[in-house]
Order: sequence, then structure tokens, then C-alpha cells
Amino acid sequence: MKYMLLIYDTEADFEKLTQKQIAEIMEEYGRFSAALKECGAHVSSHRLRPVASATCVRTRNGQPMLTDGPFAETKEQLGGYYLINVTDLDEALQWAAKVPSARFGSIEVRPVWE
Repeated sequence: MKYMLLIYDTEADFEKLTQKQIAEIMEEYGRFSAALKECGAHVSSHRLRPVASATCVRTRNGQPMLTDGPFAETKEQLGGYYLINVTDLDEALQWAAKVPSARFGSIEVRPVWE
């Protein structure tokens, strides 16, 4: 069964980190990704660019409306994702707990319709 692990954290906090701290977190993500690939659960993953580079599209009265940034004011922003293929929700939750950002943000686990 496929699950999305949606990674939410606070961009402003991440921007306060030193280059060394960022490098350490990226190394953790590298190890996490390698573990997912090694056991065959990894399907896809990507880090997203900062929320300031996002554009939101809404259609109202048949006309597209474009706005910059996220669709809602939130404390945490979506920073990336992993799409994994595992046996059940319990296994997906176990992987989610190992995502490095789970220590300072949150990981939303959502099943994928297939």
C-alpha cells in the first residue's frame, strides 16, 4: 500500500540554522532515504523550494485567480515528501517517526488512492 509522508516544518526556524547544522540534517535525510531504498519501500521523494516561491491557483466564476505563497497562513509549511510502498499503516507510521524533521516539525501520513 502506498503512503505519502508529508514533511511540515517552520521555514523561519530552518533559516536560522548554521550551514553546519543544515549539512548535518541533510546527511540524516540521506541516510533515511538510503534505508527506505535498501528495504524497497522508497517510491519517490523530493524537497520543495521555499513557500515564497509557490503560486496558488483558484478558479472563481470560471476565471483563474493566482496568488503568491501558500493557500493558508500556517505555522508550519510543507517542505517535502516521501512516497513509500509498505505493507500497512503501522509500517508507514514507523517510517514517519524516523523522518529527521519529525523531531522539530510534523509528518502527515496519508494513504494514496490507487
